[in-house]
Amino acid sequence: MKKLVSVNVNNEIWEMEVKPNQTLLDLLRNDLGLTGTKEGCSTGDCGACTILLDGKPVNACLVLAVEVDGRSVVTIEGIARGDQLHPVQKAFIEKGAIQCGFCSPGMIISVVALLGRNPDPSEAEIREAIAGNLCRCTGYVKIVDAVQSVAEGRKQCE
Repeated sequence: MKKLVSVNVNNEIWEMEVKPNQTLLDLLRNDLGLTGTKEGCSTGDCGACTILLDGKPVNACLVLAVEVDGRSVVTIEGIARGDQLHPVQKAFIEKGAIQCGFCSPGMIISVVALLGRNPDPSEAEIREAIAGNLCRCTGYVKIVDAVQSVAEGRKQCE
């Protein structure tokens, strides 16, 4: 039996019926057409489906759609401001931290969450924050460089 849920996704309220076993990942990709959130392992191990749920990074493949009723979700599509990329997205491009791009949305969301709670993280803190996001194309060095450049840019603006 389907259940009616109301969820704020990227600052837009959606009301829809969901199946009891439907994942948030399925809702985002198949029902809302937000395909930036990637399906990797479907077991919560790769981080490709990382989104912000009430401001905290979570794996959308592990959250049931019925659990998001009345909550807020931010996907990779929701962090840019119109045509202007988020500073983390810009830094990933500028530092060559995007290779094939499959892990990038989840990785970027994890970094946005980190910088939201700690605007000047150490390298160890950055590596810990992205530890749940697997990337097969890089050695993570360029990703860490990108995060550090965003933090440094924020310090220069203060």
